[in-house]
Amino acid sequence: MSIDNLKVLDRNHLIHSVTNFRTHEQNGVSILEKGEGAYLFDADGNKMLDAFSGLWCVNTGYGQQSIVDAAAEQMSRLPYATTYFDYGSEPAIRLAAKLAERAPGSLNHVFFTQGGSDAVDSAIRYVTHYYNAISKPRKKQFIALERGYHGTSSVGAGLTGLPAFHAKFDLPLENQHHIPSPYPYRHECGDDPAALIASSVLDLRNKVNELGADNVAAFFCEPIQGSGGVIVPPVGWLKAIRKTCNDLGILLVADEVITAFGRTGPLFASSAEDVEPDIITAAKGLTAGYAPMGATLMSDAIYNAIADADTNGAVVGHGTTYSAHPVSAAVGLEVLRLYEEGGLLANAERIAPIFEDGLQALLQHPLVGDARQRGLLGALELVADKDTKRPFDTSLQLNVRIQKASFENRIIFRAFPDNILGFAPALCYSEDEMALLFERVQKSLDAVLEDIDVRECVA
Repeated sequence: MSIDNLKVLDRNHLIHSVTNFRTHEQNGVSILEKGEGAYLFDADGNKMLDAFSGLWCVNTGYGQQSIVDAAAEQMSRLPYATTYFDYGSEPAIRLAAKLAERAPGSLNHVFFTQGGSDAVDSAIRYVTHYYNAISKPRKKQFIALERGYHGTSSVGAGLTGLPAFHAKFDLPLENQHHIPSPYPYRHECGDDPAALIASSVLDLRNKVNELGADNVAAFFCEPIQGSGGVIVPPVGWLKAIRKTCNDLGILLVADEVITAFGRTGPLFASSAEDVEPDIITAAKGLTAGYAPMGATLMSDAIYNAIADADTNGAVVGHGTTYSAHPVSAAVGLEVLRLYEEGGLLANAERIAPIFEDGLQALLQHPLVGDARQRGLLGALELVADKDTKRPFDTSLQLNVRIQKASFENRIIFRAFPDNILGFAPALCYSEDEMALLFERVQKSLDAVLEDIDVRECVA
């Protein structure tokens, strides 16, 4: 089928994620045809360096033949197996065991989902079930961070702390609450890590006290906030939050949909601070985007409380058709092998300092006010005035201009509406590809700075 015909069909029929419908109809689709390593190729023949790993997920890079072979072999042998009626499949059982072995502490039990949003939704359901099981039915209030992202399920989107995901969806719900983000560049405590951590802990304590500790179920947070602008809390923040949740008698749910599987360094970001959440949600890098899959990992304490509550044999009424899908699980097993035996985690550790240096060097650019990263997750924040941190006026639509310039320079990254640029290069990046990333980002920034109305706004 011709590219023009595909574009017409897309405009008429395919609903795209997180977009303005009419704007997309006007702009049209960019059709991707293939991927190789760190590169994507579109239907017009453009070869683009992917500096965002698809959507924070293709951690292995594209075209890993061993992953394709694992999926094909499993699909030919057993393309589907349910976990209902006490059935299961070898790849799902093995993957659950490997995740439990590598997860922090006692997170020994894994429920597989189709992705991150329903991993969060499953966590909410299991937390609710847990408190009912231990005869604490009043604990129904949930707290999360402003600028946090916890998916787009009907409930999880309310925990998300981004207004775009609430508008016209009647969210957040009455039992969903938010506290300020531990956002060093914009927080009143500035770059004082101890003060920021103390402030965040106090915010959580105050919110729990306001709601009543007997009413609060859990605190949800990302170890590093992804879609909120790659907000990197100080080292020690997560550990302090863990202690605070213990003190207050509430559960800690770490949303590692973005941060797990080598994205920030270790297999799980929580492990970097020796923190054991009560629940971890994961997805994206679990299968490196080669197949849909997420996971909700729960501690022994939560699992056993749920398991022991129904002595009459009543089922725990939560499950999905594609939970523990054998093809996705086979993909997950091979992806995990590539991370460890295939050297991808080691390569990511080697090139992370190069990534950090490149981001920090761009602080010299007239548009860049802040650079931040952990592992291979990073951001640049663009400001009109570096001294006051004054942002650009939204009427400039700077993010749209950046996105256009980046396409012209054949590089893909995320340009958020508040002029934060998000980066998540694949763990397979070479030094040359990392150098090319920053060369093309520099060109994109320079191109936008050439616009007279942008240049006139820069202090």
